[in-house]
Amino acid sequence: MRVRGPLHGPAGAAQVHRRRPASPVLRPASYAHGRIANADAFIERIATGLMLLAVIATFTLSSSVLTNWKIHYLTAGGNFYEKLHPTTYFSLLAFALLLMRSRGPVGEINRIFSESKLLLAYLLCWLFLLIQVLVLERPFTVIIDTFLLPILIAMVLWQLSLTQRRPLVWAIHFTILLNVVLGYYEYFSGHRLIPLTLGDVVVMGEWRSAALLGHPLTASGVVGAYVLALVLRPAICPPLLVRLPLIAFSLGSLMAFGGRTSLVTVLAMIGLVGSFEVFRLMRGKRTPLPAAILAICVLFAAGAIVFAALDLGIFDKMLLRFSSDKGSTLARFATFSLLSHFDWHELILGPNPVRVNALQSQLGLNYGIENFWISSTVQFGLIHTILLTVGLVCFFVELLRRSNRAAWAIVLLIVIIAASSVSFSSKNIQLAQFVILILILLPREPRRVAVPAQVRTPISYRSVPA
Repeated sequence: MRVRGPLHGPAGAAQVHRRRPASPVLRPASYAHGRIANADAFIERIATGLMLLAVIATFTLSSSVLTNWKIHYLTAGGNFYEKLHPTTYFSLLAFALLLMRSRGPVGEINRIFSESKLLLAYLLCWLFLLIQVLVLERPFTVIIDTFLLPILIAMVLWQLSLTQRRPLVWAIHFTILLNVVLGYYEYFSGHRLIPLTLGDVVVMGEWRSAALLGHPLTASGVVGAYVLALVLRPAICPPLLVRLPLIAFSLGSLMAFGGRTSLVTVLAMIGLVGSFEVFRLMRGKRTPLPAAILAICVLFAAGAIVFAALDLGIFDKMLLRFSSDKGSTLARFATFSLLSHFDWHELILGPNPVRVNALQSQLGLNYGIENFWISSTVQFGLIHTILLTVGLVCFFVELLRRSNRAAWAIVLLIVIIAASSVSFSSKNIQLAQFVILILILLPREPRRVAVPAQVRTPISYRSVPA
C-alpha cells in the first residue's frame, strides 16, 4: 500500500514550490532615478550654501577690508590667490558642483547656454578682452572679478529654485542693513571702522561713510538699488508697517554715504512712481482705506523728520557737496580732456599704461577716471571697449528677460553710476553686487496658468424599449 506523504499531491507540490530559493528581485527603474535625484538635490544644497557665503562676502569683504586684514587684493605684492576676491572662489566652487549633476558637465553646459544664448556673446567679447590683456602682459585678475564674476553668479543662481534662494534673500537684508547701521554710526561718531583705502593710498579727512562696502560711492549705489527694489517690488517685504520704515531708514543713509548721483537718481525714480500712482488714483483706481490713511500719516511724518533734520544741521555736510564738491566736477571735465592727449592709433588699440598714469597725475586724476567708457578706452582701446559694451548689453538683456520689471530701474541706476564714477573701470565687484540684488530680490515670478472650468455636457435621455 502506497502511503502519500505530506509532499505528495497538489498541496505538496505547492509547498515545494514555496520552498524554492527566491529569484533575485529586480528593482524598478524609478529607484535609480530616485537615487540620482537625491544626489542632485544634495549637490544643489551644497551649492546654495556656497552662494550664501558668496553673498555675505560680496557685501562685507570690500577691498578696504581685505587690505586692512593684510591681504594683498589691490596692493602690490602677495601671492596669486590673494588677487581674487573670496566671492569668486565661492562662485567657482558652486558652479563646478552644479556641473557634476546627473547630466554631466557637457550636458549641464549645453543646457545652460541653450536657455541663455546671449551669454555666449558676452563670453566671446570677454574672451577677446582676455586675449588682449595676456598679449600686452597686463594683470588679468582685473577682468575676472569685474566682468567674469557677474555672469558666473548669474549662471549659478539661475540653476537654483526660488525656495533654494530664500536664505540668500535673508542674507542680503542682513548684510545691507548692517552696512546702513554702520554708515550711520560712522557719520554721527566721526570714527571709521575700516580705513578708507584706494590701493596703497589711505584717504584721510573724508567725512562720508563707507561701512563694510569699502567706498562711499559703492555703498551709495548698493543701498540705492536696495531702496528701489523695496519700493518697486513690495513682495520683498509684504507688511506695509515694516516696509515703509525700512525704506525710510535705508534712504536716509544715502545722506550719510554722500553719493549725490545715487541719491538724486533714487529720489527721481521714487517721485516718478509716486506721480504715476497719484495719476492712477485720479483715474479711479481703488485702494484700501487703511493703506491710504497710513500713506498720508507716513508722508506727514517724513516731512516733519526732514525739516527737523535740516533745522538741526544733521545733513549739512551732504548739502554742501551740491554747492562745493571739492573739485569733483573739474575732475569729470579733466576726464573728457584726457582723450585729447592720445592719437588715433593709441585710442583704437589702447595707449601705454605708463603714459596713461603720468597723464592722470598731471590732470589730477589720481583716484581714477570717473567714466566707465572713457576709462575702458584708455585701458583697453576703442575696439575692445565697443566689444565689451556689446557684451554687457547682451548680458543685461538676458538678465532683464529673467527678472521682474522693476529690474529696469536698477539697470538705469547702473548706467548712470557707470557714466559718472570710476565704477566698473577698475578692479572691484560692484557689478557683481548689482547682479546679485537683481537676481535674488527681483526674480521673475512664475506664470500662473488659469485652470479652465470644467464644462458640463448636457445629459440627453432617450427612450429604451422595454
